[in-house]
Amino acid sequence: MNSRRNFIKKTTLGGAGIAVAGSAMGMTAKSYSRIMGSNERIHVAIAGLGRRLGAFYEPIAKKEANVELLYLCDVMEKQRTNAAQNFSKHINYDPKLENDIRKVIDDKNVDALINATPDHWHTPGSIMALKAGQHVYVEKPSSHNMEENEMLVEAAKKYGKLVQMGNQQRSSDHTIEIIKEIHHGVIGNPYKAVAFYTSDRGEVPVQKKAPIPQGLDWELFQGPAPRREYTEETWDYNWHWYGWEYGTAETGNNATHELDIARWALDVNYPHHAEVESAKRHFVNDGWEMYDTMEATFKFAGDKVIQWDGKSRNGYDTYGGGRGTIIYGSEGSVFIDRDKYILKDRNGKLIRETLSGFTEAGTTLGGGGGMSTTHVLNFFDGIRGKANLNAPIDDANISMAMVHYANIASRIGKGFEVDELTGRMFDRDAMKLWGRNYAPGWEPKL
Repeated sequence: MNSRRNFIKKTTLGGAGIAVAGSAMGMTAKSYSRIMGSNERIHVAIAGLGRRLGAFYEPIAKKEANVELLYLCDVMEKQRTNAAQNFSKHINYDPKLENDIRKVIDDKNVDALINATPDHWHTPGSIMALKAGQHVYVEKPSSHNMEENEMLVEAAKKYGKLVQMGNQQRSSDHTIEIIKEIHHGVIGNPYKAVAFYTSDRGEVPVQKKAPIPQGLDWELFQGPAPRREYTEETWDYNWHWYGWEYGTAETGNNATHELDIARWALDVNYPHHAEVESAKRHFVNDGWEMYDTMEATFKFAGDKVIQWDGKSRNGYDTYGGGRGTIIYGSEGSVFIDRDKYILKDRNGKLIRETLSGFTEAGTTLGGGGGMSTTHVLNFFDGIRGKANLNAPIDDANISMAMVHYANIASRIGKGFEVDELTGRMFDRDAMKLWGRNYAPGWEPKL
């Protein structure tokens, strides 16, 4: 198995000679297609079959990806069967259906794990896979807290495997193009970025004790999180809003993307100061337990600043789109979202507008599109040594830190200073939220 994994990085099988051999062996086209290039084929498993599943149909099905999907894994039975039915429209073989991510990771045939589980599973599950010798594509947010943020980077280095975060706009051609131009001075000195997300999410049910839904492994859903009784509506998306045991609020759910673009554009690392104004301002008696409105400010060296404007449940269109990033420079400005960028001079005159060649989900639930496909294919090419990752975890988790700073500042009700070299917070109350409590025996270990 180790030799096969090493061979993935070194060579591909010669096409013409194998075509003759395949014909001579009398294989069916289906059987032959699965053997052809097998030494370079990447064996993939997906854990977490919820709303991000659609992002993986195309990259896994593409012939040039040369991957085989070995497992579809989820703690909910109907998620597994639905995923199998949906994938059957894209591939001509049947992956195994599995309830327990640990069994998937224990299979030495798996080369790479796509970790699309809920937030509290992202780092623990990814570290398990890395220790087993697997590369990891981990959906955002890649960590649940700052301690995990550091641990995942350390684990990738320790085990010598690739980890790509699912901040797919890093693989967007139009974004790569304009960020490069910003770094080369197209708007002069970039000094400020405003990242935003605007949505009109509705009322969330108040949690009530309820029977565990049929087909749900509630024990495994909780996994690393401390144990509690099941409450209605929890497993299917509303875990995002039901306290901090599973989710990372809207900042982890969505700000991850735009804060990353902002940091990339300004070419900064850790801030030296973080502060927020946040509150729950809508449906005040419903089950949503976190803020639904936040304004965050991060200050960096060189008088650079990133601001986050997050409105989860007020659909007022402040910026001309549901999500995006505006970068201000001494000689101009740029608006970037998943569809386009707009470049203007200092006087606000349009210089250029460039549309993306992709379609990609914006503020709607679910996901997928050309941007996600390109990002996953970049991960596969990285495994083969044919490309550098567009969102390697050591860089991606610097952006992730802003998510955690914002959540921590919101929870303790004050801002704080940050060590811009290490990312550590100079505040005793903030540092109490550096990590989290785990269920006994579930603590992630390197």
